[in-house]
Amino acid sequence: MPDDARKPLFDKARLPSRHVTEGPSRAPHRSYYYAMGLSEEEIHRPFVGVATCWNEAAPCNISLSRQAQAVKLGVKAAAGTPREFVTITVTDGIAMGHAGMKSSLVSREVIADSVELTMRGHCYDALVGLAGCDKSLPGMMMAMIRLNVPSVFIYGGSILPGRYQGRDVTVQDLFEAVGKHSGGAMSDAELHELECVACPSAGSCGGQFTANTMACVSEAIGLALPGSAGAPAPYESRDALCEASGRAVMALLQSGLRPRDIVTRKALENAATVVAATGGSTNAGLHLPAMAHEAGIDFDLEDVCRIFRRTPYIADLKPAGRFVAKDLFEAGGVSAVLRTLLDGGFLHGDCLTVTGRTLAENLEGVTLRDDQEVIRPVSRPLSPTGGVVGLKGSLAPQGAIVKVAGMTFLKFRGPARCFDSEEACFEAVGRREYREGEVLVIRYEGPRGGPGMREMLSTTAALYGQGMGDKVALITDGRFSGATRGFCIGHVGPEAAVGGPIGLLRDGDIIAIDAEAGTLDVEVSEAELEARRKDWQPRTTDFQSGALWKYAQLVGDTCNGAVTHPGAKAETHVYADV
Repeated sequence: MPDDARKPLFDKARLPSRHVTEGPSRAPHRSYYYAMGLSEEEIHRPFVGVATCWNEAAPCNISLSRQAQAVKLGVKAAAGTPREFVTITVTDGIAMGHAGMKSSLVSREVIADSVELTMRGHCYDALVGLAGCDKSLPGMMMAMIRLNVPSVFIYGGSILPGRYQGRDVTVQDLFEAVGKHSGGAMSDAELHELECVACPSAGSCGGQFTANTMACVSEAIGLALPGSAGAPAPYESRDALCEASGRAVMALLQSGLRPRDIVTRKALENAATVVAATGGSTNAGLHLPAMAHEAGIDFDLEDVCRIFRRTPYIADLKPAGRFVAKDLFEAGGVSAVLRTLLDGGFLHGDCLTVTGRTLAENLEGVTLRDDQEVIRPVSRPLSPTGGVVGLKGSLAPQGAIVKVAGMTFLKFRGPARCFDSEEACFEAVGRREYREGEVLVIRYEGPRGGPGMREMLSTTAALYGQGMGDKVALITDGRFSGATRGFCIGHVGPEAAVGGPIGLLRDGDIIAIDAEAGTLDVEVSEAELEARRKDWQPRTTDFQSGALWKYAQLVGDTCNGAVTHPGAKAETHVYADV
């Protein structure tokens, strides 16, 4: 073969894949690629990891394999060699309401770690990551920032809304229906009818729950192509977006633009802004600090909540509002939300994105249409401050978080009723063993104490199904689903497992919540709390080996993202420069 035919289109001299494809000593490595059908030209091109969270666990992930094929076409068309691989997901809708939910947040770390190990082990030069269900989105983006190779994220898309008795429904309606059914307000036949129609297609849960929240984040933070978060999973237009993402990552490889050039403090502030403006999931208060940690940026729960307080709530989305992700897409998508916020002075328009252009440049020509009701102008918001707010006080010295989108009353004061697990509280709610005006406390469900920091959608949805969602409050050192609504406060820190104030509460202690002032206090003196602390003993869990035990040993505080390694600040080298 002539020498010029062997010449690669990209110079591999500084790319990681040179370690597995170049020079006489790599002949054994190249033989493996020939075994998989690669040509000599393909072997000497850059290797692009195409990572998906495809599995048959839930509709969130079922279309990702198909979409990955479109990404690979884009990579090939731009002179790259795609190498597809799959990592795990734990799907919250299936894991909800039982011990399986302990695996959910842990899966975020496993996703990031497994993508990192696959990329490192095979010396891939760039990464396109596709994700569907909740924790897979931040997990994939965390891996991109950690590796710092040219990367593009793409969301698998949302599910289409179901139809029940003439209205759109989501899985949230089904969780709440369980509460109605237990209270005698819904028959067996009605519950069965709803469960058969609530989830009619592939895709992630349709409301502004965690998956769609983090999909909005992917565009706002600049790691995804403009418009890529919007189209529902079944739409064929997603294939074009996937192919474009494959081409885009090759352009990034050529220009040298990397995730840490994109994920700056200002970009993180943009991400927090879009969460607040869309009434997004409280879980963003956990995931944004974790993403910042991968970049070596100090951006904790308090920083996130500071952005929430100054941002208007403008997108009328479920669970608090009227519309679902498909409606947002048809109203102009995330780009229209970002354009509205940019024009209102709430975004940093000079942040770089994976297009190689700034956020403001990407939004040129985008306008907010007058013929839609999903997105409001900032001059006429649903509320003047974000749909999610942070709280601090004697019960939460490290902070806590609550979604206030759609709530009428932002203050609550009442006696505590304490439960040391989600199951105990759920059983009490099912038997209606609580009173109006009480504050239900679920503790020992934090990252260490759970372990794994479960979501509590089954309990909160049951309360709503019983018509008590606005008559009691609920606080936990665990998490709430993005589908949770009502006075439900999560991420209370320090958690009970390390002797935080939530672990010192007793039944009847008066808890005062003020989401306007941003406070969460227990009306017990510091002297009394200190006396109780002396009697407090740490609890053991049933998980004394395996992945959950390992996670409990490594995980840090919720306010810093519940991360399990020292992060970019401790790095001595970055994988991309290996």
